[in-house]
Amino acid sequence: MSFLPISKQDMEAQGIEQLDFVYVIGDAYVDHPSFGHAIISRVLEAHGYSVGIISQPDWKDEKSITVLGRPRLAFLVSGGNMDSMVNHYFVSGKRRPKDAYTPGGVMGKRPDHATVVYGNLIRRVYQDVPVIIGGIEASLRRLAHYDYWSNRFKHSILLDSQADLISYGMGEKSIVEIAEALDSGIAVKDITFISGTVYRTKEINGIFDGIPLPSYEEMKANPRRYAESFQIQYRNTDPFTGKTLIEAYPNGVYVVQNPPQPPLSTQEMDDVYDLPYMRTYHPSYEAAGGVPAISEIRFSLVSNRGCFGGCNFCALTFHQGRIVQTRSHESILREAKRMTQEPDFKGYIHDVGGPTANFRHPSCKKQLTQGVCKDRQCLFPAPCPNLEVDHADYLSLLRKLRALPGVKKVFIRSGIRFDYLMADPDDTFFKELVEHHVSGQLKVAPEHISDTVLSLLGKPKKAVYEAFVKKYTKLNESLGKKQFLVPYLMSSHPGSTLTEAIELAEYLRDLGYMPEQVQDFYPTPSTVSTVMYYTGIDPRNGKEVYVCRNPHEKAMQRALIQYRDPGNYELVKEALNKGGREDLIGFDKKCLIKPRKIRSTAENTGERRHNGLKNGDGRIKEAAQRNEIRRGKTEKQKKKTIRNVHQKKGRKMQ
Repeated sequence: MSFLPISKQDMEAQGIEQLDFVYVIGDAYVDHPSFGHAIISRVLEAHGYSVGIISQPDWKDEKSITVLGRPRLAFLVSGGNMDSMVNHYFVSGKRRPKDAYTPGGVMGKRPDHATVVYGNLIRRVYQDVPVIIGGIEASLRRLAHYDYWSNRFKHSILLDSQADLISYGMGEKSIVEIAEALDSGIAVKDITFISGTVYRTKEINGIFDGIPLPSYEEMKANPRRYAESFQIQYRNTDPFTGKTLIEAYPNGVYVVQNPPQPPLSTQEMDDVYDLPYMRTYHPSYEAAGGVPAISEIRFSLVSNRGCFGGCNFCALTFHQGRIVQTRSHESILREAKRMTQEPDFKGYIHDVGGPTANFRHPSCKKQLTQGVCKDRQCLFPAPCPNLEVDHADYLSLLRKLRALPGVKKVFIRSGIRFDYLMADPDDTFFKELVEHHVSGQLKVAPEHISDTVLSLLGKPKKAVYEAFVKKYTKLNESLGKKQFLVPYLMSSHPGSTLTEAIELAEYLRDLGYMPEQVQDFYPTPSTVSTVMYYTGIDPRNGKEVYVCRNPHEKAMQRALIQYRDPGNYELVKEALNKGGREDLIGFDKKCLIKPRKIRSTAENTGERRHNGLKNGDGRIKEAAQRNEIRRGKTEKQKKKTIRNVHQKKGRKMQ
């Protein structure tokens, strides 16, 4: 068992003259099943193909793409485990200081829009080698989309990257079919028949049962047409019922999306996670201090993938899909036992989950034969009558993991879907969650408390969250635990005006809680919420939605959630005035902020000067000095007073 080759020397050592695939990635090379490039590479290897890794090439140097030579079948390209633009920028547009997926956490080792840049770099050097792009960055940009960072409506990433194919979604099945087609001699331009892929063509007459989407030019000219297109796309994300989608571009070019790949069976999931991963980063990164992202996943276990939660701000529907797929207990336990043998393991399994930890089976039996419903969600606005709520399998798995020798504690840090938990008539899992699986704080995501905003978020009503909080508190009390809830909250989501933002601030006031962190809504590709942000239209029903795009108003909404922070005072005051809620400025216990005392210019000037006189250890008696300064009748007298203070301390007036 060894790492995949990253150099010609590695190829020689492994007896490889020419690689079948060269995989260009925006992350450091981490051979762990939590990293997409590791899974795809090991799956190809298991099917008899050789794969080499070029990690974070210098996109300004064409030679950086030639270090492993010309691949026999194709280049594979992924921007990384995380979208490169989200990786680089806060929602404000400010650059992030660190990149957890780069050795040493160094920022700037990958370009913006990494998949597009790498694709064009390869195409300049190897004009005739097939280029297959994948990963979350390509998957969520597979058709025309709104790009928040440039505030532009963009082409399919297939066109901008000059790639031949997109393998979208998780990709294990489609990448093997692509490899087999290329290996059999089929030209890449003729690979138009594989589920989970997107291709370009000028001929669509042979497409059976395809759905034409509004053209790129139509959508660019009229955002409402984009909202209509997105709703068609959303209704065709299911592998059982999804149709082929056709998007027209100028000059007779079409981008064609085949239906998604089928979900993995439990055995197929086990096979993927049982592959011979090294489970850590490449040793060449040791000198730089390793790859920070490994700390979060090294002692965590992936239990499932897919999510039927249906949150509108989340892109999981377009990437992993709504059908939950799970690993067997035996596979997870094998991985956990290997984990306990690692020298750095301290007895704590950090997580057992996935997109949603407590989803361990499809929401209803018909999904595995008929697919998910096109026109309704499983949990929103209320749990579907056909929803099967059962935590028994997950609970059994957690009990087995707790019983492993060497395991002290098993935590759950993936998201817990609290409305699904509350729909379970059996409290056993809830009790054991509180008793065994919370590390002092349980993180949950109500996101907001205004039912108006929650309906646009695709989240349950406020009353459901309040019932959950009450039950969680009661269980902790009965077990003698002092464990807290950490609610994730979002500001400025479409539909949130200052009225709703103030409503959230009042709720936090009554709760006596101020979040340390607030997530301002981040418009990323392929989410319902991003379509709302760009178009001002809810694509589900065509109705207009209020959208907060003004940076200053966004700052006010964010400040209201942290209204107790003195640094937010002026923003909170302005928001309350603009929202017509001056009643919340005062001394009553219901008020958010107190009025600040209006002071004279002379007082302010004197105090500022006084503050500049304090010595390093801060032992000057501030109150006495302030009074002495304020007693001066004129500026001249004040300066004399200040000078006397300095002289007493053996200093000179500056």
